[in-house]
This record gives sequence, C-alpha cells and structure tokens, in this order.
Amino acid sequence: MTKILVADDDAHICKLITLYLRNEGFDTVEAADGIEALSIMENSTIDIVILDIMMPHMDGWELCREIRRLYPEIPMLMVTAKGESEQKVKGFQLGTDDYVTKPFDPLELVMRVKALLKRYRIVSSQIVQLGGIVLDRRAFKVIREGEELILPLKEFELLFKLACHPGQILTREQLIMQIWGMDYEGDDRTVDVHIKRIRERFAEDAEHFRIETVRSLGYRLEVKK
Repeated sequence: MTKILVADDDAHICKLITLYLRNEGFDTVEAADGIEALSIMENSTIDIVILDIMMPHMDGWELCREIRRLYPEIPMLMVTAKGESEQKVKGFQLGTDDYVTKPFDPLELVMRVKALLKRYRIVSSQIVQLGGIVLDRRAFKVIREGEELILPLKEFELLFKLACHPGQILTREQLIMQIWGMDYEGDDRTVDVHIKRIRERFAEDAEHFRIETVRSLGYRLEVKK
C-alpha cells in the first residue's frame, strides 16, 4: 500500500488531509515538524511527502532541501498559506514537485497526489511514450513511428527526465544536478543549449509533445493527447 507522510504542525490540517487520503485507500503517517518527518523517513518506506512551510524546529524549506538531498526520487507536494510567486519559485528551486495554497480543496489535493505518484512510477519503468514517440532508457534509443533515432547522451537524458515528469516544471538547477552531476562546474545555460538542440531535432513532432520555457524557472514538457 502507498504510504504518504503528512508534515504539518496544524493538527486540524493533518487530520483533514489524512481523512481524504485514507478514503482513497492510502496509508498515512503524520509529523508535526521537519525533524520528526526525517526521523519517520529513516525508519519507514515513504512513497510521497506532503509538507507545510511554516513548522517549528525545522521548517518546510529545510525539510524540502534535506528530502531532495537524501531521497532524490521521493515526490513532494507543498501545502502552505504562502501563495506569493517568489515563494512558489523558491519551493520549486528547492525540489518540490507541486504546490497547493491554503485554503485548498481536499479533493484537488488528492488528485494532485495521484498525478505525482503516476509521474514517478513512469520514471521507474525506463520506457516513456510521448504520443507516437517512445524513449527507451535501457538502450538509450528513441523510436519514432518505427524509426530508430540515436541522440547524444545528454540530450537523451534531458529529454527523458522531462518526459518522466509531464506537465511538471524542472528548474535548470535540478536538471544540472540530476544529469550533469554535483561536480559540474559549467554554466547552467548549457541546459538552454541542449533544449534548443532537442527542439530542433523534434521540430516536426509538435503533435506528440512540446517543451515549454517557464520564465525564471526552467522547462516543462507537455504531451499532446
């Protein structure tokens, strides 16, 4: 059963989120602050984390940073009263996958949780489909309507990473860290260069997908239905 960690010092919010998640068949565990949340994650298998920003001892910013450092493949959803654009940007830069502002619709939150879990399950499959295009990470190949394409490794990894998280914003910093590595010393504009090359290679495939630039943040891949 999928286990969800809810980290929020507001007991009423925790109970509300837990109620709706359990009604959908999810197992939940609660934490009142970031330190307790990390302790739970050390001793339990957690599939997704829902976290607030304003918490005692260790706030949501620091918790988000630590989760992304220690558990890079666990999805996170921020639920907070802070709705300003700069707060959302900061959350995405630290590694959150989605963002909901209080007051929120519990049913919408449940749907966002399900969408995040679906995205992350795609990652583990090693094969992603973008309309009529298939990305096979096991062989680092692109199959387009029966035709096999070979992309330079970094271009493939970049496209595959974006395709694994359709509709989700990935910052340049996230892409550099996850594809080029922590020791990369170049300019993060290299991401822009690679994105430009990918767009040029797939210029005639707009019916399958498109890569959108999100100003001041990074990129998002949208799959055509």
